[in-house]
Amino acid sequence: MAKELVRELISAGVHFGHNANRWNPRMEPFIFSRRGQIHIIDVRKTLAGLVIAKKLLMEVVSSGKDVVFVGTKRQAQKAVEASAVKCGMHYVSDRWLGGTLTNFRTIRSRVQRLTELETMQQEGTLESQSKKQASRLKRELRKIKVNMEGIRKMSRLPGAVVVVDGKKEYLALREAKKLGIPTVGIIDTDCDPDTVDVVIPANDDSIRAINLILNELADAVAAGKTMAPTQREGQPRAKRVRSRRMVLARADGGQAHRPNVGQAEPEPADSDSTDNAAEAVGGEQQADSGS
Repeated sequence: MAKELVRELISAGVHFGHNANRWNPRMEPFIFSRRGQIHIIDVRKTLAGLVIAKKLLMEVVSSGKDVVFVGTKRQAQKAVEASAVKCGMHYVSDRWLGGTLTNFRTIRSRVQRLTELETMQQEGTLESQSKKQASRLKRELRKIKVNMEGIRKMSRLPGAVVVVDGKKEYLALREAKKLGIPTVGIIDTDCDPDTVDVVIPANDDSIRAINLILNELADAVAAGKTMAPTQREGQPRAKRVRSRRMVLARADGGQAHRPNVGQAEPEPADSDSTDNAAEAVGGEQQADSGS
């Protein structure tokens, strides 16, 4: 199976990198050689990154979380939409709006506005408006639908983000890193591999290569969905931990602190050690009074 996949990757031109004068030196571990002015990507590293990414996505989806596919460049738009629809996940293929993850509440409000405008269009309310107002509302509807059609069903933050061309999708990677969301990226020789958690070195300008890799990732997501019920049934139910109040003052005049929820409390001291500590304190007090 791995040999067939390698043949398909090579046939799709996944190993062709960018021009040598446009390379990022941090991509050197993923480059096999140089032919003329073109860098050749090591397909073994591509296969290894693909295997790691598939395992990560399966674990994320099996835990009950979602995945977002991001690819706004012309070569990746159709592949991103098809792969996301294939595995029932979310996608962004036209434009990544700033704050899609970090300002998620506002994004959800715009999705609600999209639903409201679609309801008005279906009921014919838009046609009853003035010509200028109807034109403005239709333009707003088209704009929101183009930008948010792929994430309108995303009711919570995703568990992983898959991007095509990390150099172009730097906003999505930056927001995911800020929130601690793991990222998978199809990275070419002109990108910085440190911006993603799992690197899949590949030609991000080849439509066939993008289609092939995203199809493999979509299959992994679909497999993770089938694993979800069995893993959830076998996992023990987590114990409920009650929250504790913040300590405003302490009897010994120490600094107030808030204990960590779920952290084990220190065991009570033995009676002998308590008596010894009391005798020591009493001795010190007598010494002070004598002086």
